[in-house]
Amino acid sequence: MIDLEIPLGKRTKAYRFFEMVPALLSYGALVLLIVLSLVSPLLAAVYLMLIIVTLLVKAVGIAYHTIGGRNALERAQKLNWQERLEDFENPVESYTLRSASRSKAFGMKAHIENLRLAAADPAAFPKPSELYNLVIVAAYNEGYEVIEPTIQSVLATTYDKSHLIVALAYEERGGAEIEKTALRLQKQFASKFVDFVLVKHPRDLPNEVVGKGGNITFAGKHMQKWLDEKGIEYKNVLVTTLDSDNRPHSVYFDYATYEFVVHEDRKHLAFQPISLFLNNIWDVPAPMRVVATGNSFWNIISSMRPHALRNFASHSQPMEALVEMDFWSTRTIVEDGHQYWRSYFYFNGNYDVIPLFVPIYQDAVLDVTYRKTLKAQFIQLRRWAYGASDVPYVATRVFTRDRNVPFLAGLSRLIRLIDGHLTLAVVTILVTLGGWVPLFINQQAYHDVVAHQLPDVISVIQRIALVGLFITVFLSLKMLPPRPERYKRTRSIGMVLQWFLMPVTAICYSAAAALYSQTRLLFGRYLTKFDVTTKATYATSKAVQQKKAKEVA
Repeated sequence: MIDLEIPLGKRTKAYRFFEMVPALLSYGALVLLIVLSLVSPLLAAVYLMLIIVTLLVKAVGIAYHTIGGRNALERAQKLNWQERLEDFENPVESYTLRSASRSKAFGMKAHIENLRLAAADPAAFPKPSELYNLVIVAAYNEGYEVIEPTIQSVLATTYDKSHLIVALAYEERGGAEIEKTALRLQKQFASKFVDFVLVKHPRDLPNEVVGKGGNITFAGKHMQKWLDEKGIEYKNVLVTTLDSDNRPHSVYFDYATYEFVVHEDRKHLAFQPISLFLNNIWDVPAPMRVVATGNSFWNIISSMRPHALRNFASHSQPMEALVEMDFWSTRTIVEDGHQYWRSYFYFNGNYDVIPLFVPIYQDAVLDVTYRKTLKAQFIQLRRWAYGASDVPYVATRVFTRDRNVPFLAGLSRLIRLIDGHLTLAVVTILVTLGGWVPLFINQQAYHDVVAHQLPDVISVIQRIALVGLFITVFLSLKMLPPRPERYKRTRSIGMVLQWFLMPVTAICYSAAAALYSQTRLLFGRYLTKFDVTTKATYATSKAVQQKKAKEVA
């Protein structure tokens, strides 16, 4: 095997340099505006305008992809993916039946073409009845009320349960309660699937950070032995990882299996659904709703850009590939995004992520109190932003004589990776506050027409950008689950007014979390513990608040 691991302990000089690059670029972009403002307000204005114009061009693409992604999401959910999957049991007969179809249903033209290829070479396409889906549900110390709906959602899918295996991967460090919950769930669901396997991840295994990667890797290896005992070939198993609050759409496994069947190079692929943080969206505070909805839309947008799509949160990958590359990394707290790079370099660049236009519903951040919720949101975002730790991992594998991927392809991916983290950290700050910097620190700016008018120009551009915000607000309202009866209609008004908080959440959460994580990397103070986001429910949150109110009274 090639070395796929992130180093633990001492790094090489090259690795340390590239760890510092995201922070150096981010802080450099902010400092550059200050330096230019001192030297020449005009140059500062030109610098800022270049950033804003670039952002405006990106915003047009984002608006386009948002609409396109939302339409694809809506159409794909309505399809009978089980029926399409079953067509491959007898592709010759199915092609004869479907070839004359004039249906404009989502993906029908591609489906007919897939059937034609399968009819011509049936051996290249596995029969769906030969395949299995293995679902690994990762848990720490979440309660029954959190995990049970997730298992129920898996059970409620349209996929054949006689080919669906569930493994609940829980942590020894989660304590006695998660053990009780696991046993209770096994008793409840053992007869519903091929098997419901409990896998307890021991604490403090060597060469592991405290995180999800170690848990699901331990579970993956356990299930590898399980498959061996059952005589099931790895190449016939598609593995999906879910967090304890993830609820797949009813057609998810049929859709994922369909894409697995129709792609001949299936071992070198991952299948990425759209994560929507909407499970409890009505219950969380307004700032969290803005963050959750914004992240949901970014996932929709990403699905429309396959060339830049990466593994995120829940995704599916063939067991054959996972066994070969020793599953997921146990040395990072962002094992999902990092899995893309492990796979990319393991397979010599022959690796892609296929978008699935159906959702995996997840919880927005909600803790037992408002204050704890605000803090938990920042902790979640800083963990995601710690994906900047992939920059040195990728750079040291691209800038080496021993690289195993094409240089230009690797370099372009590295540039996109760095650009994403740089944009997250500084662009909102520059656009929101940058226009005032020349005026505050250089009196000459008041005599420079361009610099003096900069805040007004930015204000005009921001109003133009509101068109994109209106699109987001409109689509977000259409995506909302039904309003719970416990809330009055005025709650719906709050779902619109909440968007005035977007500049605040963008700076205080997204940008601040990115700068925090990049600063940790800059000084070599690594995040080596996966801070699990507390998954409180409306009931538990309300109960704690009522208890505190009584104590105060």
